[in-house]
Amino acid sequence: MELSAILTPAPEGGYVALNPETGTTSQGDSIEEALANLQEATELYLEEFPITFSGRSLMTTFQVTRHAA
Repeated sequence: MELSAILTPAPEGGYVALNPETGTTSQGDSIEEALANLQEATELYLEEFPITFSGRSLMTTFQVTRHAA
């Protein structure tokens, strides 16, 4: 089963990885480590909460007005 992963830099270093189809998250010092940890977390999640796969999530971008703090 092919799922999606969204990676963002973590403020403390490394990366946070999110799987939007299941809501599982993990982290790692590198992209590879974050993805491996996300894969493990997602597999464990799916053992307990199987899902019916209806297609991969779509990721896009949008803009918001930036307000001064």
